[in-house]
Amino acid sequence: MTETSTPVAAQPSALSRSFNLRDYGVVLGAVALVIYLSLSTTTFLTTGNLTNVLDQAVVVGLLACGATMCIISGVFDLTATASLALSAIIGVEVTQAAGVEAGFVAAVLAGAGLGALTGFIVNVSTAVNAFIATLATSIVYRGVALVITGGAITYPLTDQLDGVQVFTDDVPGLGITVATGTLLVVAVVMGVMLWATNFGRRVYAVGGNAEAARLSGIRVGSVHIGVYMASGVCSALAGLVLVARSGGGAQANMALGLELSAIAAAVIGGTSILGGEGAIWRGMVGVLLLTLISNGFNLLGWDTTFQQVVQGCLILVAIITDRYIRRVRST
Repeated sequence: MTETSTPVAAQPSALSRSFNLRDYGVVLGAVALVIYLSLSTTTFLTTGNLTNVLDQAVVVGLLACGATMCIISGVFDLTATASLALSAIIGVEVTQAAGVEAGFVAAVLAGAGLGALTGFIVNVSTAVNAFIATLATSIVYRGVALVITGGAITYPLTDQLDGVQVFTDDVPGLGITVATGTLLVVAVVMGVMLWATNFGRRVYAVGGNAEAARLSGIRVGSVHIGVYMASGVCSALAGLVLVARSGGGAQANMALGLELSAIAAAVIGGTSILGGEGAIWRGMVGVLLLTLISNGFNLLGWDTTFQQVVQGCLILVAIITDRYIRRVRST
């Protein structure tokens, strides 16, 4: 009598389970939060509140796009909000002299230029961690912004205000603002850059192992300059959104501290703090989760002083998860 054996279905490895945790854990968390807020309040699912949630996510979302790309490549960008402020100020100054369209172009070019300068500084300061190098550079950028404005708020001309505030307008037929539409376009473009271009593949390679990437012929310095330029453009767009929301004004202390929120969103979304792994969509989910938490605290009337505690705990969970995944992979 011949025995027949039934093949046993392969069990998922610890590594595959950990990847699922990283990929979908934050998504499930966001879905659970949406369900909870929907059941706990009568206003969460209203059109006005959902539009508000998307609008609240725009500035940090744009910064998170840049932060995610930088972190994947193995570096940090603490100049993001300093570049935001300086680009916005340059944009408003050019608007006064040459018009709204020229001001927008000047702001974006300034953001790209500041990003390129940051990347150059990081490459030159090879003995200094990028975290420290960009921290010092951000102080310089804030100082330049103070010199330009003299510590005051700079505004466009009165007849230019409507043009400057275009980001607060609604996109016809879509039910979202121009600012939200800008974030969606930027997220898609940067996602495609990372996923489907040679530059994106080099970003992952450099973040995974910079020395191996260098030995394979990848110009690591050029990749870092590229990601800092992308981050600078995102910062400039975020600055234009803030200018629109603040009545057209730009000042040196705009968006103080939001660069850390952007990094937090990227990490919470599942981008590895050590580089080489991540995606723009993960950063966007992280931004959405943080925005939902903020919105939930307001709708439920909870003490917002505990909001930072919750965010900090989420960051710790994300970092611990990342370390667990890397440990499992190495065994």
